[in-house]
Amino acid sequence: MEYLKKQIEELNRKIEEAQKLLADPSMKRLAEEEIERLQEQKQELEQSLQVAPSSLGETKTIIMEIRAAAGGDEAGLFATDLYRMYTRFAENRGWKIVQLSENSGGIGNIKEVVFRVQGSQAYEDLKYESGVHRVQRVPSTESSGRIHTSTATVAVLPEISEKEFSLDPKDLKIETYRSSGAGGQNVQKVETAIRITHLPTNLVVTCQSERSQFQNKERALSILRARLYEAEKAAEKEGVDINRKLQVGAGDRSEKIRTYNFPQDRITDHRIGKSWHNLEKILAGNLDLLIKDLQNSNLT
Repeated sequence: MEYLKKQIEELNRKIEEAQKLLADPSMKRLAEEEIERLQEQKQELEQSLQVAPSSLGETKTIIMEIRAAAGGDEAGLFATDLYRMYTRFAENRGWKIVQLSENSGGIGNIKEVVFRVQGSQAYEDLKYESGVHRVQRVPSTESSGRIHTSTATVAVLPEISEKEFSLDPKDLKIETYRSSGAGGQNVQKVETAIRITHLPTNLVVTCQSERSQFQNKERALSILRARLYEAEKAAEKEGVDINRKLQVGAGDRSEKIRTYNFPQDRITDHRIGKSWHNLEKILAGNLDLLIKDLQNSNLT
């Protein structure tokens, strides 16, 4: 992958510089130790470059991200509906769900939620959910009965191990801060929340779901690896720079993979041109028919 290749090139440059110091008797020992350390790092990166997740269809652990996009509070409420739909689907399959991060609004709406799903064939079953989801319905706050259109984005990422995708500590800016709480006894008095910035791409990941700073850091690193891996894979496939690929769109109403039309009790997937009725049942986690049809459609 391109990012790992650049790291290896940088290590080769450092090794060459250290080798020049071998001729100096006073620096020889230090240079040998430095060369050994750099070569070990290079070997690890080369192994990471050769190791790709074996058969992503068998991947048992994925990271899902849902973000409210266009539509204000209604988009946040729709994001909440999607989160409930996926968690109930996972529960029906007997999969394990762990919330990694959440940013909520004041009326039960979700601005962003990141969660891990662990279970047999999790990636194979949910990989086609990535994209912009659009909802058309009358919000509960709409007195005139006017139908609103809102969107939320969904990302499905295979969880990538450190061996499969190595992050250079020098590329990471790690900050701690106090987790936000509801007030009173719930306010964290220590800085357990973690914010990690990947300096080469300026990608930022935060995590504050755990009481332990170490656990939050591990979870944030897991999310960062998954995002970078997926972005690099897509960037290489499309022949674009990873930084451009990471510039995620705002979920414009015109960009969509699926529409949830409440007035017509219908869900339409625009990639395969197929619709299903009984919308409430599907939002309750009954996604099996949709997933089967998407898998049979040979989408890439």
